[in-house]
Amino acid sequence: MSEARRPVVLRGGTVLTLDAAHTVLTDADVLVVDDRIAAVGAQLDVPEGTEEIDARGGIVMPGMIDTHRHMWQTAMRGYGADWTLTQYFVWYYLEHGRAFRPEDVYAGNLLGAIEAVDAGVTTTVDWSHGLQTAQHADAAVDALQAVPGRFVLAYGNIQDAPANWTTSAEFRDFVTRRMSGDRDLLGFQLAFDVTGDPSFPEKPAFEAARELGVPVTTHAGVWGATNDDGIRLMHDHGFMTPETVYVHAATLSADSYHRIAATGGSVSVSTESEQSAGQGYPPTWALRSHGIPVSLSMDTTVWWSGDLFSAMRTTLGADRSREHLEAHAKGETVTHASLRAEQVVDWATRGGAAALGRDDLGSLEPGKKADVVLLRNEHSPVMFPVLHPYGHVAFQAQRGDVEAVIVDGRVVKRDHRLVGIDLAAARRTVESTVEHLRSTLGEEAWTAGMNPEVPETKVLDNPYTYTDYRSASTHEVR
Repeated sequence: MSEARRPVVLRGGTVLTLDAAHTVLTDADVLVVDDRIAAVGAQLDVPEGTEEIDARGGIVMPGMIDTHRHMWQTAMRGYGADWTLTQYFVWYYLEHGRAFRPEDVYAGNLLGAIEAVDAGVTTTVDWSHGLQTAQHADAAVDALQAVPGRFVLAYGNIQDAPANWTTSAEFRDFVTRRMSGDRDLLGFQLAFDVTGDPSFPEKPAFEAARELGVPVTTHAGVWGATNDDGIRLMHDHGFMTPETVYVHAATLSADSYHRIAATGGSVSVSTESEQSAGQGYPPTWALRSHGIPVSLSMDTTVWWSGDLFSAMRTTLGADRSREHLEAHAKGETVTHASLRAEQVVDWATRGGAAALGRDDLGSLEPGKKADVVLLRNEHSPVMFPVLHPYGHVAFQAQRGDVEAVIVDGRVVKRDHRLVGIDLAAARRTVESTVEHLRSTLGEEAWTAGMNPEVPETKVLDNPYTYTDYRSASTHEVR
């Protein structure tokens, strides 16, 4: 057995199994053999030569799963902190997105993959809608495979019509070359949006997904971009499936939620994004009422953080805020919160696994894949006492408390340090991309782009250039 895959046991922690019963074990061990959870329990006997990790005083939980992150944009971390969604659309979709070379997609994906694993996000969906060419796609995959995490490439191209790129020879060649093998550590989805154009120009892209046997992930219910019309088109043509992941779903009607629930799809909620950018109010309150499965995501570090601790706490805050405000409007008082910390931790783990159709991920149970995170920080006053483990994960812990990470049975972070990751080399790669973008735009445009002026004609306008369709839901109010 190689040193990289020797058995590992985490000893004496508080274990959040996230099994169906949400069992919590104290002073318990988690044993990993090869790529699987071998056992969970107290004082486990382990094979000779097993590596031991002290988890006493810490929380052991399944690796977190982010179901929607535009990793190719990570090299621009924080650049758009003050953007609105309109400014984001103008910058990436309509003006400067074409300036990204394959090596810039590589830089963003490399940094995004590293920061995900560092924060205990063991599986990340790379919602990669910057793949203008097959060379860009190859660069994206190269970066993901350079980092010891679990990823899903959601292939997209905002610079071309979905009907074009999904049926092109170079796309099909890419799929044959790069995505036809084992999809355990590198899964595959198609990523495109449905504008609601009655001609349904996205139909060939759905047919391509069906032919390839891969799920579709789509930004749905985004103010000024996608709406109920798109959901109806998908439903009427039979393209809403249990594998479909609807991102945001923040401005949909009850009719659309009923259609999602009836067809078994799930919603990826990016609460920090929805709160700040303007897609709509974070919809967990509506999703819960319709029984729609939820997963969590961070969207993009052009604005927000790259960890799911932020996702969990902002989701709790947004959901509870709405519940209180609605009660106050009726002269009532909320005495018991409907959404609890335990539920958002579930969404960040089991929920993500379910959305991706990975019943072998998302919980710590014998036989499941060994994606494990240890939260422990002996140098931080925040990590003790641990009285309410789910609440501690959702409200107290942060990326600096991720002491150890195991992906597919391999220790990829130990003692708060990534294993086998050359951060200095990654920094140089990212700096090269930043220099390219700054020099291409020019210093004045680069600086102005952090809070760009938006022409009046772009406000509320559909950012997708392959159709002239405009939603009456936003444009009739002008």
